[in-house]
Amino acid sequence: MIVQRLKLDVSTDMELAEKYYSILSAINNLHLTEREIQLIAFTAIKGNITYANVREEFCKTYKSTSPTINNIVSKLKKIGVFIKENGKVKVNPIISIDFKKDLMLDIRLVHEEANINVGEGVDHQEDGN
Repeated sequence: MIVQRLKLDVSTDMELAEKYYSILSAINNLHLTEREIQLIAFTAIKGNITYANVREEFCKTYKSTSPTINNIVSKLKKIGVFIKENGKVKVNPIISIDFKKDLMLDIRLVHEEANINVGEGVDHQEDGN
């Protein structure tokens, strides 16, 4: 087995979240757009994308529109990235982590035939730091 360690310094929680969801998208062949990744990261950090003030903040920050958010939310719910819980649209807890903490990923690419979706193969653990 080949082991390769990569280290990337990020300056904000949002940047860390965007990198994380970009990696998940690439590994799981989700083909998420930059705007979709931004919305997932933003939603993970804010807790949900349901309330008007949160949507307005996203639109201001990323120069987007409410209809664009609605379209992305619909797509992400279909593929299981977003869920609706207690009336709120949020990131699936399987892939939602605390981006205030440093993150270490253990990604193993093995020679087997396997279809991995967003939830499969993700083991969410915190080390207590």
